[in-house]
Amino acid sequence: MKKNVGSTDKIIRIILGLAIGAAGVYFGSWLGLIGIIPIATAFMSFCPLYAPFGLNTCKKEQA
Repeated sequence: MKKNVGSTDKIIRIILGLAIGAAGVYFGSWLGLIGIIPIATAFMSFCPLYAPFGLNTCKKEQA
């Protein structure tokens, strides 16, 4: 798996995941478990939805 999630993208995904999870807890809904997805992709540094479109938010490596 080649990394395709950059550091800024990771921070946004973690914050969004925590917000979704907190909303699920607040409203007492199981839909809050959807917050696990952005958190998991942030820690793996790989987003399967980016791959088919060729998106990459990682910094370019210097040769």
